[in-house]
Amino acid sequence: MPPTPRSLAAGACTGTVVLRAAARLAGRRWTRPNALLPVLLLALLCLTACAEQPGNTGAAGGSSDEPAAGRSSPSENDLTVEFDRGEGSGAERFTLTCGGAVEGTHPSAQAACDHLSGMADPFAPIPEDAMCTEQYDGPQTAHVTGRWGGKPVDLMLSRVNGCVISQWDSLGPLLPS
Repeated sequence: MPPTPRSLAAGACTGTVVLRAAARLAGRRWTRPNALLPVLLLALLCLTACAEQPGNTGAAGGSSDEPAAGRSSPSENDLTVEFDRGEGSGAERFTLTCGGAVEGTHPSAQAACDHLSGMADPFAPIPEDAMCTEQYDGPQTAHVTGRWGGKPVDLMLSRVNGCVISQWDSLGPLLPS
């Protein structure tokens, strides 16, 4: 009988599922070249399940949260800004990494990093119940994605009402005024 998803979850990381399956199949005579494929796929599934569980260590012996030797960890403050002036000229794309060293293609990278670092939660969403003034300050839009403070960022900005204009302006040198 093939293993069920429940038995995979229960015994995958101890290797019991693979060992049981291998023991059952060991006595079989392999007449087809690809008959071993299900066993190999099962072993791969078990290894993948083990690697995805928090606190488990990979084959190299390090935690999955730690960078591998020779690789740097991703920055907790790594952003991409797509800015469209709304004039039909197409969007401009900037990258910004604020960490030990300020890096990226942003034209005011150091000023943007300094400004954002001084804010408590620069990418907080506007509350759903916010009352916003009806005003228009231009066709500009921006899309900020990445990570800030280790948290994911995916923020769409525009200048079409008082709330989003205020949010845009609060980001200071990250976005053109």
